[in-house]
Amino acid sequence: MTTVTVAGVEVDTRHFIGGQRVSSAETFADHSPIDGAHLADIARGGRNEVDAAVTAARAAFPGWAATTPAQRAEIMHRIADIVERRLEELAIVETTDNGALLRSHRRGVMPRVAHNFRFFADYLINDLHHEPFETRGHTNIVSWDPAGVTALITPWNAPLMLATWKIAPALASGDTVILKPAEWTPLTASIFADITVEAGLPAGVFNLVQGYGEEAGAALVAHSGISRISFTGSVPTAKLVARAAAENLTPCSFELGGKSPTIIFDDSDLDLAVTLATEQYDNAGQVCLAGTRLLVHETIAPQFKEAFAERVSRIKQGDPRDEATDMGPQIHPEHLERIDGFVQRARESGADIVFGGNRAGADNLYYQPTLIHPRTPSDEIVCEEVFGPVLTMQTFSSDEEAVHMANGTEFGLAAVVATGDRARAERVTKQLVAGTIWVNCFFVRDLRAPFGGSRKSGVGREGGTWSFDFYSDVKNTVFSPNGWKDGAAHG
Repeated sequence: MTTVTVAGVEVDTRHFIGGQRVSSAETFADHSPIDGAHLADIARGGRNEVDAAVTAARAAFPGWAATTPAQRAEIMHRIADIVERRLEELAIVETTDNGALLRSHRRGVMPRVAHNFRFFADYLINDLHHEPFETRGHTNIVSWDPAGVTALITPWNAPLMLATWKIAPALASGDTVILKPAEWTPLTASIFADITVEAGLPAGVFNLVQGYGEEAGAALVAHSGISRISFTGSVPTAKLVARAAAENLTPCSFELGGKSPTIIFDDSDLDLAVTLATEQYDNAGQVCLAGTRLLVHETIAPQFKEAFAERVSRIKQGDPRDEATDMGPQIHPEHLERIDGFVQRARESGADIVFGGNRAGADNLYYQPTLIHPRTPSDEIVCEEVFGPVLTMQTFSSDEEAVHMANGTEFGLAAVVATGDRARAERVTKQLVAGTIWVNCFFVRDLRAPFGGSRKSGVGREGGTWSFDFYSDVKNTVFSPNGWKDGAAHG
């Protein structure tokens, strides 16, 4: 079968290469985490499909790179228009495929997909600019030139939104794109390929190769025809990508794991602090930015813990298609086993399981919201990313101790700070190692802001001009005041 019907929506199961649908000799099965239902058998790509996609993308590059910013922006706005028109279809298919809340897909995730395209289209036209500057009478002109073929490898926790967060600036930069989506959530990427056709994107500018990371992904990042690689995923996989890219000196952008702190000071609004802590269970804990290490001032720890446990007890787990549901399933049986392994090892080591700590059912992929008091700061549950609904709670007695604990990790993706003292917030945030810090809020994102991680949480920044810096060849041209036949220097 080349197409399947998922939640009433027709989805093509083949690759999309050079403007055409392409089959493979082999397939892989895609199942819904909601109930385990078999959704589709997806074309399983490898080296041959990657070679074909690179050939198509390279052939399309000169024409796309030659388009004006206004022409690119017009097509990108058409893509956004179609996403908005098909928003309900995209939302229900992605919920079925990855188990995240349908209400979130409707109200936040899919509107953000459209916004990704509108933002980078408008930024290209209105904001991508560097004022000329003088050097001993010579004029410097900075420009952003298309770089070539971009390889994008994206995760399963917000598959289409995180893919388009990369696709949009790459297209705006004048690059052609090859997307390798996560094998656990391939469906909305295939629908997106159809959207690009309807929007009038030229053949070969966007290509989709589906498959496993060790097959399609490995062939893609090692290919000599790739000019940029952007990867979101785990640290071990990023190391493999970096090794492969090094052979061709291909520039990479990595958004990796996190073990972020949520720091709650004694002068914070307790209700707000509880709300912020509860939000770390968003998407069943499958959020790289989550502040999973709760660091609470010792003087308010007892009342915070009591209020937090009561708030979490109100979280409703169940079918993510139900508007009343607050937490859906984990993505895959393998991932559920991984989460439970972390919790059971913590339990066996003597950690205190404050609440949760078990599967929510024997025959499904739901896991209880969990809070753990670790034994020591070096416990595995404190140091390693779980990527599930599992938080730890530790106490501190001073600002200095809070900062030390917050920075006591190999990661540096994000941090959340709750305090009623502006001076303290400014002092503490300056000392935290993190790419993004939220003070008395969480998950407020602006595409103009830099996004990325420090330490093992990533390499590089994206957003606004930072995205164009990565997806482009940034050029400086210096004009002399001398040698002009008309006597006029360029200015």
